[in-house]
Amino acid sequence: MTEPQASDSTDIVIVGRVSGVFGTRGWVKVWSHTRPPENILHFDQWLLGAPGEWRETKLVTGKEHGSTLIAQIEGLNDREAAAGLVGISIAVRRDQLPPIAEDEYYWIELIGMRVVNRGGIELGTVRRCHETGSADVLEVVGAREYLVPFVRGVYIDAVDRAARSIRVDWNEED
Repeated sequence: MTEPQASDSTDIVIVGRVSGVFGTRGWVKVWSHTRPPENILHFDQWLLGAPGEWRETKLVTGKEHGSTLIAQIEGLNDREAAAGLVGISIAVRRDQLPPIAEDEYYWIELIGMRVVNRGGIELGTVRRCHETGSADVLEVVGAREYLVPFVRGVYIDAVDRAARSIRVDWNEED
């Protein structure tokens, strides 16, 4: 799975946030939700802001600096201007996301899908996805909350994009 998270519109995907300033010439530090993190620098058009209040801008350049990603955004020329962006989200239009294989999924696709077990019992809907290191985990919310590892052939039987549902090998009591 790939990590971008849902936003206010299915056409907009939050891929990171401005986490700080770097230097005196308007560069910003970037916290990326993409995997690998530097993939956020492959998008040349960014939307900055918050759901419902996006401002289109251009990524001039970006790079890894130690364990941090830094970026230069068009129109930011000094530290004060960059400081005004700290904490805001970075998003892209969904059609900017690279195509993926049929058996791969962006997290934004899974969020909101119904989750049904082998017995036909609806467990709830996917609220969030979490990266845990060994396997991504679906946070499923219904009458109860479940954390279902996204491991195909073990817990995940099928993902049906058209029906917006996921069939799982998971008991109601688990």
